[in-house]
Amino acid sequence: MANFRTFFLPLILSFLFSSLVSATFYQTISPTLLRSQEKLTHIRFYFHELITNEKPSLIIIDPPKVMSNSPLPFGSLVVIEDPLTIGPDVESKRVGKAQGFYLSATQRPGLDLEIVMGMTLTFLEGEFNGSSLSVLGRNEIINPVREMPIIGGTGAFRFARGYVLARSVKVDYHKGDATVEYNVYVYHYSSTTSSSHDCFNEGLQFMTDPILSKI
Repeated sequence: MANFRTFFLPLILSFLFSSLVSATFYQTISPTLLRSQEKLTHIRFYFHELITNEKPSLIIIDPPKVMSNSPLPFGSLVVIEDPLTIGPDVESKRVGKAQGFYLSATQRPGLDLEIVMGMTLTFLEGEFNGSSLSVLGRNEIINPVREMPIIGGTGAFRFARGYVLARSVKVDYHKGDATVEYNVYVYHYSSTTSSSHDCFNEGLQFMTDPILSKI
């Protein structure tokens, strides 16, 4: 038995190692499987930060480590769930919500705020109901218009790319309440039918372990 183990164990280990090295974990997919044309869509809505409400739409979860006269000192970490509405009035029809975080990223004192935002814009109405866009970028709030990149999306916005223009409509720099107009310009594919999704197999071809299947 000892001779058997001494002779065959290295062969088995060598086989397993070679299988691991040669295992395929990726495939190339033709873009034509999307079966649709890329299009450019413009979406406009209003983003509301509500701090003085009974139920604030943001909280500071990491207090700053430095003293400052800024309403959001350097190093502050904020989590948001802000309503998106069709008009500038917060009571106008709600079309979505923004969920995410931002960091105060400037050491300058005062109201000259610079933040880095990471958030998901989820739509709850119309053609894009249930779809979302992911935004990550620098937002220098003191500027009249700020630009942030769109880095992806879900649902109708799979493979999304584009940018957001944010324009302050009403801001209380001391209390924190704000209304911001968002103009979104996004490239995406016009079809999100199940037939186009089925072409990607939802990753099922990689669920069987290629090593175990050879033993």
